[in-house]
Formats: sequence, C-alpha cells, structure tokens
Amino acid sequence: MEQHVGNNKSFKGNVVIGQSGGPTAVINASVAGVYSAAKSLGVKKVYGMVHGIQGFLEKNLLSLEDYLGDGLGIELLKRTPSAFLGTCRYKLPKVEGHEEVYEKIFAVLEEYEIEAFFYVGGNDSMDTVKMLSDYAAAHGKTQRFVGVPKTIDNDLPITDHCPGYGSAAKYIATSVKEVVRDVQSTALAKPTVIILEIMGRNAGWLTAAAALAKGADCEGADAIYLPEVDFDVDAFVENIQAIRKNKNWVVVALSEGVKLPDGRFVCELGGGSDAVDAFGHKQLSGCAATLGNIVRERTGFKVRPIEFSTLQRAASHISSLTDINEAFQVGRRGMQAAADGETGVMVVMKRIQESPYLCDMDTYDIHAVANVEKTVPAQWITPDGKGLTEEYASYARPLIIGELTPFYVDGLPRHLVRAE
Repeated sequence: MEQHVGNNKSFKGNVVIGQSGGPTAVINASVAGVYSAAKSLGVKKVYGMVHGIQGFLEKNLLSLEDYLGDGLGIELLKRTPSAFLGTCRYKLPKVEGHEEVYEKIFAVLEEYEIEAFFYVGGNDSMDTVKMLSDYAAAHGKTQRFVGVPKTIDNDLPITDHCPGYGSAAKYIATSVKEVVRDVQSTALAKPTVIILEIMGRNAGWLTAAAALAKGADCEGADAIYLPEVDFDVDAFVENIQAIRKNKNWVVVALSEGVKLPDGRFVCELGGGSDAVDAFGHKQLSGCAATLGNIVRERTGFKVRPIEFSTLQRAASHISSLTDINEAFQVGRRGMQAAADGETGVMVVMKRIQESPYLCDMDTYDIHAVANVEKTVPAQWITPDGKGLTEEYASYARPLIIGELTPFYVDGLPRHLVRAE
C-alpha cells in the first residue's frame, strides 16, 4: 500500500464531508460512518458540504451534529436514499493558471479549522481528492484528504467492489425476476419482447447483475449484453428471432453503454443528444428505445423497452444490508485513516474469503485510483458474449444479501431531509 502521510496525527480541529457524482441507495451510510467515527475520536465539529466541492467553494456548509446528534439520526440517514448533502459534478481545474481556486479552498479549510476532508464518490471524485492532496503536499499544507468510494457502476480499481453496487445489483436482479414473471404470465395473449436498459456507462457490472435473477423459480434474462463486448445490431435481432421460435416472450438486458465496433454508442443510432457533463462524459440514454424500434421494424414483434434509469440507484426500500454495513464501515475506516495521519488515499475493500463471505478495509494511494475504470473481467463473460459465468455470480451474490427495513410512517418510508 502506497500513501502520503501527514505530519500531525492528533485532531485539534474539525472535519468536513462531501458527496459527489451520481447518488446511490447507501451513499448516506458512508457519511454516517465518517460522522460516527469522528465523534468517537473526539472531533469537535463535523461539517457537511452542501453540493460537494462546488458548495464548499461558496462556504455552503452545515453542521451534521444538528441532524445526527443522536443514534436515531444516524439510523435514519442509513435508510435514506440519494445524497443527503447534495452532490455536484464540478471538475476542479488544473492548478496552473487557476491557483486562486485552490487558495480559496484552503482559505475555507483554515477559516473553519478543518483538518480532514472526506469526499464520497466515484472516479471523478477521487480525482478531486488527488488534486487537493497534491496541492497540499506541494504547498506545505497539513490538512488530510481521504476518498471514500461510492458508485453503483462498481468501476473503481483496486477495491474488490464499491459501496452502492450491491444495492443496485439487488434492485436490478429483483426487477428482472418481476419483469420475467409479468411477461411470462401474459405471453399467450400478447407475445412480447422486453428490452431492459441498465446504467453503467463503460463498465458492465450493473447489467451483469441481471444474471443473478436466474434461479429455481426464474429462468432469468434470455441474453445479457455488456459494453465490454462489441455490439452487433444484426446479430442482436437474429438472436431475438431465434429465441422467439421456441417461446412467446423474450427478455434481454443490455447496458446503456453498449458500443458498435466503430466506437459509437448504440444509443447514437437513434439520434441521441451530444450533451456531455462537466467531466466530458457523454450522457447516455435511449439505447433500449433505439433497439426496440429496430426490432419492431425488422420483425413486426411487439416490443417494450424499459429503462431502469434513476430507480436502480434510489431504491433504498430494497437495499442490501451487506451494502449498507460496508458503506458505513468504509466511512469509519476513512476517518480512522485520517486520524492515523494518512492523506491522498482512498479506502478500499479487500475480500478475504468467499464462504462465509468476509471483507476487510484498507487504504490505497489515490493516484492509482483516480480516473481509472475497472471493467468486468473477460473470463466472467460467457464465450458467446451474451451472458455471465458462475464465477461472476459467486462474486456478486454475497453483496446483495440481507435487508434493512425502512422506518415506515403512514405506510411509506421515512427519510432524513436536509433543510434548504
């Protein structure tokens, strides 16, 4: 393990936590973990950045003690989906020519007597941690910067998996089972092809979770298409036709990021938007609708495209207890790392054994993590490129185990809400 180590290991000041990028069903559990560990270590004040580093630059901070002062607040936060503090997609500029941005960040850190900065996020968020820790090291600053992993895409390197993935995988696998049950029951009356579009961009981890739906009570999806394999539209249509010869219904799952051999996203065939986010990532959607139109035109089949969209990252009512517990623990481990003097690191999870499942927490140099994507290993994809092996299932199943029942009020889950 490589890391930068700060000089001062005693906490005399405060800490701040921010959330960035796409939310998850368990991202708030990591905030609760940092807060819990900070208070047990005697940290005076725990601030939350409202809308990440963008809000921090505007000194938009809140006191987490006001919301989490007792154990009930922590438990409610763990059951609250999306980002309680609010996220952003603000990209820090390079230091050269933008020194004033960094000077302002460190001026705010000093004004609020903040000694440790925690950022809960994915690839781009870890880049923010890297840039701030590098600036601190180059300018003799003593603040510590720790990345806390979060992403439903599960595409951060080094760590075995990412908090947020297990709950999204549980939702996807459950939804696939329910869709299969629905179309199966109506197939005689109206034979249908279902095309499920699942998030994940360049990594197929989320779409792979559709494979978990297969079991004693469900035959699962008929085919699963990941962005790790070049997509052939003609072969896709032919495969659907071949399946329809044997039964009245077809369910296929595919990633929003599937690409043609020439590098174009399949969603672009439908004239999708050229819009990109602050980090230059093309905004993807409409893949299922595009392919649905192609299948309908070429075959005459009834086709129903279903885009899981926001639901797969916001469904805290079906979140994985394993995922919630691990999200909480990576937050606690991040706080401990800062207390031990570490900076410029991300918390990583290390799988110790499969059965019974055991996972440990460690830290790793942020430079090996920032802006690096981890994709599904080729050996976990079946030779025909349309499914996942049992090795993937063995990896993913432990991550979806267990449930944490929401606190219900008037029949609906109660969430912790930030005052605007």
